[in-house]
Amino acid sequence: MIIVLGIMAGLYLLGRVMGASQTARLMLPGLVSLAVLLIQATLPAGNTLKEATGGSLQNWLIILGVAVLVLAYRFGLSKLRARHDETEAKAAPQQGPFSEAELDRYARHIVLREVGGPGQKKLKDAKVLVVGAGGLGAPALQYLAAAGVGTIGIIDDDIVSVSNLQRQVIHRDADLGRAKVASATDALKAQNPHIAVLGYTRRLEAEIAEELIAEYDLVLDGSDNFDTRYLVNAACVAAGVPLVSAAITQWEGQISLYDPANGAPCYACVFPKAPDRELVPTCAEAGVIGALPGVVGSMMAAEAIKWITGAGETLSGRLLIYDALYAETRVIKIAKRDDCETCGLARG
Repeated sequence: MIIVLGIMAGLYLLGRVMGASQTARLMLPGLVSLAVLLIQATLPAGNTLKEATGGSLQNWLIILGVAVLVLAYRFGLSKLRARHDETEAKAAPQQGPFSEAELDRYARHIVLREVGGPGQKKLKDAKVLVVGAGGLGAPALQYLAAAGVGTIGIIDDDIVSVSNLQRQVIHRDADLGRAKVASATDALKAQNPHIAVLGYTRRLEAEIAEELIAEYDLVLDGSDNFDTRYLVNAACVAAGVPLVSAAITQWEGQISLYDPANGAPCYACVFPKAPDRELVPTCAEAGVIGALPGVVGSMMAAEAIKWITGAGETLSGRLLIYDALYAETRVIKIAKRDDCETCGLARG
């Protein structure tokens, strides 16, 4: 048996030295294997040729079974690598000057005095991470993509459910049961093929938050719980990345741009402690009007666009509160706190 295996290995290595393809290199050892199986299955026990080639059909079946499993594993791994490389290639933003199609697409931006060609180029070069592809993330993602933000990251571990469709307009009925990241990625690529979309189908956790956020220029947090908001804020402070954070409930929403690296407060400066759970019911418990996340999520995208292009005045140092029920908008000044445990002098 050892001699036969040595011959098979020698044939494979010879094919490799001669530069034969993988298929050709496997063909000769495969033919030898078939010949050995035929000998073991047909010749009687004690036959000289049968004994010389191992003497047992069962042993050869075990060896060949293991070989098949190894080859199947390698084949599957190569397919996954090829698929990953293809995905990375598709995700790579298009470099260089704007194409004619891009110039037509972004024409309404380019004619704006506050944006213009230079501003649109900044959008193309920008990398923005959106935390959550739900109510707030959905419109923010759509308008970032439409605006031509070159690289958009999405992180979310949830799947699309039927109750989401009342307000999470990036997802469709056909997406029910799919990962929100996958659904949103498909929608953005269909909306604008000139951008790169990087999806992370997982929960944002402390182990990866700072490293992931450091890869982006700006973060938009549309999460629906305080634990994630504080985690995102802390990671943004540590990485020196500005944060646009918003929240909604029932008919009301709030939004600000937190940028302590440039003298503005961080999220924890304004909200140092999460309120009692009973005081802040979830959307599932308290309800939310479907158009509200569309309004506030669009504001998040507008803040991102202004910050990237340098247009106008952002909400840095200001908290905007929008009441859809009574059509009222209030803006409150907010300030950095020296005793903030996240970004202040007291930290560490």
